Amino acid sequence: MKTRNFILLGMIAISIASFSQSSQNVMSADKKANDVTPIDNTISKKEAAQGWKLLWDGKTTKGWRGAKRTTFPTGGWVMDNGVLKVLNSNGAESANGGDIVTLKKYKNFVLSVDFKITEGANSGIKYFVDTELNKGEGSSIGCEFQILDDENHPDAKLGVGGKRTMGSLYDLIAAPKDKIFRKSEFNNARIVVKGNKVQHFLNNKLTVEYTRGTQMWQALVNYSKYSVWPNFGNAAVGNILLQDHGNEVWFKNIKIKEL
Repeated sequence: MKTRNFILLGMIAISIASFSQSSQNVMSADKKANDVTPIDNTISKKEAAQGWKLLWDGKTTKGWRGAKRTTFPTGGWVMDNGVLKVLNSNGAESANGGDIVTLKKYKNFVLSVDFKITEGANSGIKYFVDTELNKGEGSSIGCEFQILDDENHPDAKLGVGGKRTMGSLYDLIAAPKDKIFRKSEFNNARIVVKGNKVQHFLNNKLTVEYTRGTQMWQALVNYSKYSVWPNFGNAAVGNILLQDHGNEVWFKNIKIKEL
């Protein structure tokens, strides 16, 4: 009888230990899941501790307006199941809903945006945007992380030396040809600004690195389409912009960490 009791007690102890280990594994898995933010348009505890904040909440227009408006565009953009989409308007630049910008202006930051393009699409993520410039036709003015279907959009071949291809600093500095881009999937654009030093990353690979306010910077500007804009790219602060270039492009997980 004693032997049987010992066996039962041993089995109970093993069961308790297994349950405890299982609970620890679940908690560990939950912690890891929360660290990597598996849910779109949310900030994990780890990200929050690092200073990350959402620029788009995945549901509303809060924090955004039209670049040439005081409110969010009434057309041209839709929010569909956690994805912010600029709609197709046959490639017309800022002629449908128009560009959208953050209400707040930023100085030193890390910006992260997940995006997906459709066939032949053109768009961009701009920063140091001054919406008081270019109140006429076309896009608002600022430094641009180029988003482009390099294979099917003619702009990829119009820029000198590839300066208008995916991941480039549009019309100024070309991204390398061996960049990592998955056309049929969401990709990540990351822009890091520390004072005058700026970096572009496409899917965690560095594509562009430059310093504003230098002679080299001014030379690049002088030989670009931005030469007509005084002091282009040297603003201390500016809005962040998502471009409407008349092609359907999807955005989500728009996050920023101020430095």
